[in-house]
Amino acid sequence: MKSYKLSELSHAEVEGLKARPRIDFTSIFSAVNPIVDDVRIRGDAAVIDYTTKFDKVVLDRVVELVSDLPDPKLDPDVREAFDVAYDNIYAFHVAQRVPEKNIENMRGVRCKRIARCIGSVGLYVPGGTAVLPSTALMLSVPAQIAGCKTIVLATPPSHDGSVCKEVLYCAKKAGVTHILKAGGAQAISAMAWGTISCPKVEKIFGPGNQYVTAAKMILQNSEAMVSIDMPAGPSEVLVIADNHANPVHVAADLLSQAEHGPDSQVVLVIVGDVDLSAIEAELSKQCANLPRGEFASKALSHSFTVFAQDMIEAISFSNLYAPEHLIINVKDAERWESLIENAGSVFLGQWTPESVGDYASGTNHVLPTYGYAKMYSGVSLNSFLKYITVQSLTEEGLQRLGPHVAKMAEVEGLEAHKRAVTLRLQDIEAALPA
Repeated sequence: MKSYKLSELSHAEVEGLKARPRIDFTSIFSAVNPIVDDVRIRGDAAVIDYTTKFDKVVLDRVVELVSDLPDPKLDPDVREAFDVAYDNIYAFHVAQRVPEKNIENMRGVRCKRIARCIGSVGLYVPGGTAVLPSTALMLSVPAQIAGCKTIVLATPPSHDGSVCKEVLYCAKKAGVTHILKAGGAQAISAMAWGTISCPKVEKIFGPGNQYVTAAKMILQNSEAMVSIDMPAGPSEVLVIADNHANPVHVAADLLSQAEHGPDSQVVLVIVGDVDLSAIEAELSKQCANLPRGEFASKALSHSFTVFAQDMIEAISFSNLYAPEHLIINVKDAERWESLIENAGSVFLGQWTPESVGDYASGTNHVLPTYGYAKMYSGVSLNSFLKYITVQSLTEEGLQRLGPHVAKMAEVEGLEAHKRAVTLRLQDIEAALPA
């Protein structure tokens, strides 16, 4: 990992550090567009063909009804782990419900905002280099709480065409209605357009590789009339560490994101007198013993370390970088929370590894990457809801508010708007006793 001292860098050089490894979306879009169009035209047949081509699996059924599938058998300790995760994720997300408020802005003028679920949603659960049943929970639990009526979960099939048993367990527990046995751009396209066997959805969620991301971006701007949770890039973490941080823990946290894939990025921000060589030695030692060590090693090759003069400079750089995951492994970490402006999810203190958020603390692990934490939030209950405003006026309310509305419409030259108010006001006046 390269290292830099923030105090010795120019403004332009500091700005340059926030840049992620470049994604060549031009070439990716050129590969994905034909898949999107093909699935739109041929539907299930196209999905079967692409699954045969990319996953080497010949599907007899593209979509399974979850209610028709037998309950999977899991080892007791595995089932318990997912049950604990489900309970914590459910508790954190159900607490995000906002009580409905009815506001009387002026006498006779009442306004409120009501929440309604998105009727049909698509959840993408990756299954390329690693199957991620935890993502099935992260997406399906808030959809379940929101009350979404149709929940389609897409995930690449196993070699025998079946669904990963842990993913199926999570899907059943969290109310998924359909499982689309496909991955990649073809799965995103099937959910967006709809096929004979796959219901069309109104919003698509979930992480994925560059082809999945490209398909989501293409389809949200197409005639498919589908929205997406957020743009997404490779996984990333920024760790701020001082001399109270254990080098073993710091290295483990960096590697926990680096092992996602060679395009992941990890950033270490050192504050004060820290033995960087001890952290680097731990990185080498732990990386060598990881099953996915080759991925992690490639990710580390384009990652870096920066030295900050103090915590203010460290957090200022973090806010500029806007990481997906931010670990603050320093003494009295909680005191710095108020300065954090841009991050997908934050992990405070020496006993809070990023892994707990990935799996079971209760927060959601589907988060903005690639710097999008500056303007996007992670998936939450709100992601599965839409809000509708409602207003109701009495005669007195219209008498009080109407003249102001009529005047504003007059200023804007919208006579029909004005008359919709003034004609009612005339009726009210005509009905008054002489």
